[in-house]
Amino acid sequence: MWFRKEKKPAYDAEKLQPAVRRSYCNRELTLGFLDRETGKFQAICAANSPRELAEFCRQYGLREEDLKTVY
Repeated sequence: MWFRKEKKPAYDAEKLQPAVRRSYCNRELTLGFLDRETGKFQAICAANSPRELAEFCRQYGLREEDLKTVY
């Protein structure tokens, strides 16, 4: 059997900063990236549990400490 290495989605670390956007009213988390030049947030997915947050970090090779929090 041949096993394929799982490909990580790529993002440009020089242009994009990993971030999590938190909602004040319902504590919803949206995971994505901030454009370093414009400050615009690009949403990738919503996280409804710590497991989904951990999966996002694993997918992109990040640590939770690397995520900038945006309100």
